[in-house]
Amino acid sequence: MTNPNSISRKDFIKSSSILLASTCLLSAEQAIADESVGRFSGKTLTLKNVRLETGFEYDQDEVIKTKTGLFIIEIEDGKLKQVLPNNPNAKAIDAKGLLMLPAFRDMHIHLDKTYYGLPWQAHLKKNRSVKDMIAFEQQIIPELLKTSIPRSEKLIELLQSYGTSYARSHVNIEPTSGLDSLKHLESALLNKKKSFQAELVAFPQHGIYYTKSAELLKEAAKMDIDFIGGLDPTSIDGAIEKHMDFVVQLALDNGKGIDIHLHEPGESGLKTIEYLIDKVMENPVLKGKTYVSHAFALRYLDKTKTEEIAEKLGAAKMGIASTIPLSGNPMPIPALYKHGVEVVAGNDCIVDHWNTFGTGSILQKANIAAQIYGYRTEFELSRILKLATGSILPLDDQGKRQWPKAGDKANLVLVDASCSAEAVSRVSPVKSLIHDGNLVF
Repeated sequence: MTNPNSISRKDFIKSSSILLASTCLLSAEQAIADESVGRFSGKTLTLKNVRLETGFEYDQDEVIKTKTGLFIIEIEDGKLKQVLPNNPNAKAIDAKGLLMLPAFRDMHIHLDKTYYGLPWQAHLKKNRSVKDMIAFEQQIIPELLKTSIPRSEKLIELLQSYGTSYARSHVNIEPTSGLDSLKHLESALLNKKKSFQAELVAFPQHGIYYTKSAELLKEAAKMDIDFIGGLDPTSIDGAIEKHMDFVVQLALDNGKGIDIHLHEPGESGLKTIEYLIDKVMENPVLKGKTYVSHAFALRYLDKTKTEEIAEKLGAAKMGIASTIPLSGNPMPIPALYKHGVEVVAGNDCIVDHWNTFGTGSILQKANIAAQIYGYRTEFELSRILKLATGSILPLDDQGKRQWPKAGDKANLVLVDASCSAEAVSRVSPVKSLIHDGNLVF
């Protein structure tokens, strides 16, 4: 018999494709999902027939297969309580042999800006440069703000349907929307707090000085945000030092991290990265809290310079947030990994005025990376899964299980795959998502 409190993935995605008439209305499907969340919140949730990776199988020195087994997973108060031997007759939710993986994390997205839920509209040819886009946003943002809360919620539901329960969202801080984009997104996140979590970047999308956004950023820095953003300091604001000094000082003054957009591909882009590295080294409190999004300048360096910059980024504990672009030269992610640089991935734009190609699947980004960098073996495919999971992997490099274990946060997905390598290679469908112990779908 079908569980009346469950919701199929098909219905979940279908409900995510329709814009709500107002923020006060809930679809029947969402009401069911909310009831399920409330039912399991704060209580023990037990799953049986859960497939977990247990080790690697070798042919001489090569990993040729990933070993798995079936287990019982007990969840209590948002954490994994126990991992037990399987009992097919246990009174528990039947995972039916689906593979359990860490929930996915989209670490560069704009939840506040989307056409998702509105009629289809492709990118306009006239909008070629970032400055063109700034002018266009100044025209359309006032109208988009009227429905931004329900559209952000629908976009969150799309991410959830692909197994993502955590995101880093950049949110516009500029004179056209003031602080309203931030306030609206905070409302949407509050409505989704039991099933989704985000960290926020105060993002000067229209430049800090190009549109006089400095005072607004100062206000935003005192609100519930996690990072101070920046945007192409040379091409938009005309100088690296003035722009970056403001970003760094604002982060230091307010105990925030830094995550800047840097599309500039040439010398100015490289100089900005090097300037920020120097600032982080001067202020060690920023180590591990500073990221460069896109960092396209890294795509056009020779091998020697790539190794040099990667080594400096590693020493500064600075991360790179990438959309894993398909066009142009590939990002030097293998070199970054070699020097211990944290690399995170994101969809960036999903059906909006900047780009129409984002699907919502961060697992797909791991698949694209595997194709770009030629990762085809069982071991390589299993390792690149970390792009989707925020660097959490079920097995370590020696094949020892390191996740899940008692005490871990209960953020997990069940996918229709035999192992991590297959999940990446096939972009295997997500069948269920649990966030902080709450059954999302």
